[in-house]
Amino acid sequence: MRHARRRMVRRVARLAAVGGLLLGGTMVTRAVASEPPDAPAVPYTSARAASGTGAGLVSRLGADRTAGHWVGSDGRPVVAVTDEGTAARVRRAGAEAKVVRHSMAELKSATEALRSAPRVPGTAWALDYRSNEVVVRGDSTVSRDDWSRLTDVASDIGGFVRMERTEGAFTTRLNGAEPILSTAGRCSAGFNVTDGSDDFILTAGHCGPTGSVWFGDEGGDRQVGRTVAGSFPGDDFSLVEYADGEAGEGAEVVAVGGGKGVRITGVGEPAVGQRVFRSGSTSGLRDGRVTALEATVNYPEGTVTGLIETDVCAEPGDSGGPMFSEGVALGVTSGGNGDCDKGGTTFFQPLPEAMEALGVRLLAAAREDAAPSAPAANGGGGAGGATAPGGAAPGATAPVTGVDGSTLLSRLTDRRNVGPGLLVVAGSTVALVATRWIRAEQDRKAYRRHYSATWG
Repeated sequence: MRHARRRMVRRVARLAAVGGLLLGGTMVTRAVASEPPDAPAVPYTSARAASGTGAGLVSRLGADRTAGHWVGSDGRPVVAVTDEGTAARVRRAGAEAKVVRHSMAELKSATEALRSAPRVPGTAWALDYRSNEVVVRGDSTVSRDDWSRLTDVASDIGGFVRMERTEGAFTTRLNGAEPILSTAGRCSAGFNVTDGSDDFILTAGHCGPTGSVWFGDEGGDRQVGRTVAGSFPGDDFSLVEYADGEAGEGAEVVAVGGGKGVRITGVGEPAVGQRVFRSGSTSGLRDGRVTALEATVNYPEGTVTGLIETDVCAEPGDSGGPMFSEGVALGVTSGGNGDCDKGGTTFFQPLPEAMEALGVRLLAAAREDAAPSAPAANGGGGAGGATAPGGAAPGATAPVTGVDGSTLLSRLTDRRNVGPGLLVVAGSTVALVATRWIRAEQDRKAYRRHYSATWG
């Protein structure tokens, strides 16, 4: 009985030691594979594949049978369709279908009717795919009479035009912040682009007319470049040619504050519901969702159409700053209402349209398998290629966040990362060796007793 108990104790001890080795090894592996504890969060979403699926279906099925697409709360693509037959085709393609009353053709016809009505500064409208409506908003500057006249226009169009009043005022986000400055005001640089021979900053058109000279400091000692082309109102983009013709090293990096940045690997179009990030020299890095597309905003300076509507906040000085997601460039900041204390609506000029009109292409990094990194939202900071507090100057290198140059050795020696795992491994190893030694010693003693009895 005593021997049986001993064997049971040894067996349990061995199993516990082996289990400890497995547990400790797992802890160390996860610590080494993960980012260090102080590393910022990664702004990564899985929306790109869903967006591509939805866009492809809408393109194939046409504007008379569909009414837009968006990314659902579960990350799946959702396509609005006008009949059950089209819904069945969407489901067979692996997307979710929502049957709605009004087609994309009807929604766009409504926006054309609104655009042909007398212009009312302080109003905006956009296509809300999820509610299958055109949403018209009026800010605090719109008078009661103007709002009433626009409401009559909406009533004549149909019941799918929704009228809403909003706080604040729809303005271009121009004054009061660094990093690029001119006599026209202050803005944030957007993305670096090239025409094949010279490099440029693509930023907002309302930042300044053609001929505006931009500096990277308030003293005017460091000239960044000169605006050589642009469009505002109507669109909201412009091209600033670098003073020496070159963007320099790190042209593919969007600065997001704190000396950190995100490498931009390409250009694309957003989807409703997609998580996006915006960097600006006033309010730094902020994130939110795309809420609508094909938005029209009647700024005091003029009307801009075809914008991306988001719930990302912005403040004066963020104009022209880059919007991106998963390392893909999407647009530059145009304007909006509210601020980053109360929140608000911000509109962006889509990048593909601006690049096509200007005849330029994006200066982008080679795409890697890993998701692009960036710090957590609401950090301090700057805009792509632009000087900001703690950020990178136009054309300068802003290091990509993530591992921050940590080596495997530094991670292994960091007790916060792998210390507990190493302790478990060490303790389990000692326990396993001890049980093996005890068993071997007991076996030797048993053999001696047996041999002595036989010899006697």
